[in-house]
Amino acid sequence: MHATSSEETVEEKTRNILREIFAGCSLEKMGVRLWDGTMWPDERPRDATLVLGHPGTLGRMLLPGTEVGLAEAYLHDDFDVEGDIEAAFEIGDFLLGRLDDWKKKLKLRGLLIALPAWDGRSAMRRAARQLLPRIHGKRHSPDRDRRALTFHYDVSNDFYRLWLDRRMVYSCAYFRSPSDNLDAAQEQKLDYICRKLRLGPGQRLLDIGCGWGGLVIHAAKHFGARAEGITLSEPQAEWARSRIAEAGLENMAKISLRDYRQIAMTREFYDAIVSIGMAEHVGRERLPDYFAAAHRALKPGGVFLNQAIAEDIVARPGNRDGSFIEQYVFPDGDIPPLPIMLRAAESSGFEIRDVENLREHYALTLRHWLRRLEAHHDEALRFVHEPIYRVWRLYIAGSAHGFRSGHIAVYQTLLAKLDPSGEIKLPLTRDDWCARNRSCFD
Repeated sequence: MHATSSEETVEEKTRNILREIFAGCSLEKMGVRLWDGTMWPDERPRDATLVLGHPGTLGRMLLPGTEVGLAEAYLHDDFDVEGDIEAAFEIGDFLLGRLDDWKKKLKLRGLLIALPAWDGRSAMRRAARQLLPRIHGKRHSPDRDRRALTFHYDVSNDFYRLWLDRRMVYSCAYFRSPSDNLDAAQEQKLDYICRKLRLGPGQRLLDIGCGWGGLVIHAAKHFGARAEGITLSEPQAEWARSRIAEAGLENMAKISLRDYRQIAMTREFYDAIVSIGMAEHVGRERLPDYFAAAHRALKPGGVFLNQAIAEDIVARPGNRDGSFIEQYVFPDGDIPPLPIMLRAAESSGFEIRDVENLREHYALTLRHWLRRLEAHHDEALRFVHEPIYRVWRLYIAGSAHGFRSGHIAVYQTLLAKLDPSGEIKLPLTRDDWCARNRSCFD
C-alpha cells in the first residue's frame, strides 16, 4: 500500500526533527524505527532501537521538556526501546542536555508542535496514571513513610521473585569477578557485611529495613548471631518468616513490623546494627533522627554498617522539576550526597571508621536484574500490568546507567559507638573482611 502525501509529509517532518535533535550525537549504539517500519539514520543494526509508535511520538516525548515527560511517553506506549535499553540512556542524557539550552528548546518546540496530535493508546495512558502514588500527610511522618515504602515494596512478592536472586536480596551484590552469577555475588555480599560487623555466636544483630530477610537468615545460619529484622512491609515479613521457619531458625532469627523510630523504645540493645538501602527513604532532614535511633539502640563499643545510595554533588540535567523515580518508583525518596549522610552520622555520636564505594558492583547487579526481568516479561504480566513492568524496566536500566556513569554511587559506611573509655571492638586491619574462607561457625 502506498503512503498518502500527508503521511509522507509527517514522515519527512519527523526525519527533519530527528536530524535536529541528534545533531552532534553519535548514534553508534542506537537507531530509530518509525511507525511505518522505516529506519533512521540507516538500516545498519545497532544495540538498541528507539521505536516510534505513531506520528505524534516525538511531540509526546519532548514537548514536556522534562525527564518525567520523556519517561511517561514510554509508560504510555508512545515509544518503546528494543534491545539494550541501558544504551538508550546515553541518548536520553544527550536529549535532556539539549533541552536545557533555551534557544535549541525554542527551535525544537516549533518543529514539534507541527506534528499531528495523537489521542491513541488511551488505555495504557489511563493505566499508567493509576501508578502515581496517592500519599498524603506530613512528609516523613511515620504514617506517610509507611505508605511510601509499601507503595514500592508491596508490588508483588511473585514479581520480585522473577528477577531477584534465590534469597530475594534487593540491594547491591558483591562481585569478586564480573563473571560471578547473581546468587554467588549476593551470598558474597551477605558474608562481607557480616565480616565487617565482626559477628559471632550469640551476638545480637538488628537489621533496619530487612526486606525479605536474606541477611537475617545468613547471619543466624552462618555466624551464629541472634538476628532480628524490622520492615514496614507485611508481604516482606510473611515471606521472611516462612524462610526462617524452613531453615529451622525460629530460635535464632525473627522479623517484626516496626518503624526505625521505634527501635529505641523497646530498651533492647544490640551488639551490631545494619541498614541496607533504608536511609534513602528517611529524608535528609530526618537523617540525624535516624542515626540517633540506631546510636541509642547500639551497645557501647558496637558498630553500625549503613549502606545507602548517594547522588553526585553536581546535579544531573533534567531533574529540576522532579525525577521519574521520585514520582513513579520511590515516593519521598532522597539520596543526598555522601557528606550530608556522614555529617548526620557524626552529629548523632558515631565515629566514622570506614567508607567504601561499591558503585561498579551495583551497576553489575542491576544488569543481572534487568536481563532477568526482560527474560520474564510474559510471566511478569501474570502479576503486574504492562505499565508497571515498564516502570521497573526503565527504573532498573536507568539506575544501571547512573551507577556506570558516576551520576550516583552506593557507599558502605562503618560507624562505631565508642565505649566510655573510647574503645571499640575492631581489628587494626581489614584483613579478615576480605578473607575468602567462610566463618569458622559455618
